[in-house]
This record gives sequence, C-alpha cells and structure tokens, in this order.
Amino acid sequence: MEIPTYDSMMNPLLQALHLLGGSGTIEEINNKTVELMSLPDSIIEIPHGKSGSMSEVDYRLAWTKTYLKKYGLLENSARGIWSLIEIKDKPIVIDPKEVVKAIREKESKDKTTEKLEEQLQDTETEINERTTWIDHLNEVLLSIEPSQFERLTQRLLRESGFTQVEVTGKSGDGGIDGKGIMKIGGLLSFHVLFQCKRYKGVVAARDIRDFRGALQGRADKGLFITTGSFTRDAIKEAQRDGAPPIDLIDGNELAEKLKELSLGVKTELIEQVSIDEDWFRKI
Repeated sequence: MEIPTYDSMMNPLLQALHLLGGSGTIEEINNKTVELMSLPDSIIEIPHGKSGSMSEVDYRLAWTKTYLKKYGLLENSARGIWSLIEIKDKPIVIDPKEVVKAIREKESKDKTTEKLEEQLQDTETEINERTTWIDHLNEVLLSIEPSQFERLTQRLLRESGFTQVEVTGKSGDGGIDGKGIMKIGGLLSFHVLFQCKRYKGVVAARDIRDFRGALQGRADKGLFITTGSFTRDAIKEAQRDGAPPIDLIDGNELAEKLKELSLGVKTELIEQVSIDEDWFRKI
C-alpha cells in the first residue's frame, strides 16, 4: 500500500470534519481522516524528513487542507482550528481533480491576484521552516545527556505551573522519571508522575501500558513526554476508558512548548522596510 496523495485525501478529510461537528484541531482532523481511510501503521508512521518529527501522511494532509481552503470549503483560525465554511446534514463530496482544475483556472483568469504556485510555495515554505527548526531542536535534544533531558523536563513543568517537581529516574521503577503537583485555579491539585524519553522513532502502546502499570495507585494522572511520536494505538491506549489517564506530549508539541516558554528556543522578529513611492509624489 502506497502513501495516499494529497488529493485522494480530500473527501475523507471533509467527511472527518463533518463527523467532528464541522471543526477540529489539526491532530483531531488528521487522526479521524486516517481512521476513515483505514491506513495501517506501516503507512502512518513513515516520517517526513530526517528526524521524523512529522509523518509523511500529516505533511500531505497539510497540502490537502490548503487546496480545500483555496477552493472555498475550509477556513482556519489563528489558533490553528480548521472548520467547514458551510455545515450540511451530509458530508460534502467533491471531485478532487475538479478542485485542482477549478483553482488553477481561477488563478489564470484573475491576473491581479497572486499566482497559485506562489501561494502554495509560501505554504510549503512555512511547513518546511517549521519542520527545519523542530528537526534541529530534536537533534540537539538527542545529543544531550539523559540527566540533562530530565532536568529540562523538570524546568518545563515548573514553567508550566507544576510545583514540587522532582526527578527520580531510578532503574526498576517502571520507567517513571519524576513526579510533580499540578494546581488548577488555586483550588484543585493533581499528583502527576511523568516519563520523559528521547526517542527518534515512535512510542508504542506497550510502552503506555508499562507506564500505566507503574503509576497505578501512585498518582492521579500520568504524563509521557517524548522527542519522537506516538502510534495511533498508543494514543488510544492513553485515552482508554476505565484506566488511569495519561497525557501525551510528542516531539512537535514539546518543541512548540519550549518555544512558547523561550526555553532554549528564541523567536526573532525581522524588520522589513518598504517605500511608498506614491506618498512622496503627493507631497
């Protein structure tokens, strides 16, 4: 089985959004789309790029969403939520070839707008730039000592509002690397045990089950942090009904959190100066 092309995933993605109530996060939409397409793990887990911080399927789904947005079926907010512009009783069904054809014809007729190829190139550049810095960060995280990564996790949790964060990291402790207390609104508190693993590949469901067995009766929640990614089965296992809940943070989410908290990741704003020639001629 080959990796689906971006246009072959258009209708499944539209159906996924319909089932999600018309809107969803990128993760929710992508997960539901691959579920509807019954894609095997052998396809889902193929990485895009060298570090594998994004799967090839997720990369192509980014293009799928871009085309459907250009076609006028989707819109996205600044918070990364994608939604159907019009919600109907039944899922929208389109001809993928007609979508691509219609957009290109529209662009060729409208000479005043930016070329489609340039717009799509901007989209690809944005995706590649994001992938590049995350790949670089993952290489750095994989190069540091395990104890340094544990201390980084400790700092990350403290900066995120955890208190009494301790790194235990004892062998034979079921993979538990530390513990902490998360307070919500100054009223409620949850005891959390965490595991932080520097994986280049994927974390399987068995790893989640082992971690859950270790935290049974010792904490309210579990937190599994990795530089890699989680299989679909691992995500399902973490959310399994009747079992102690485990929150997952993959390599992409870890990178974004470090960026948000400015922990070793700095965002630089570049000043761009433009000259308004008409303004000078009107003086």
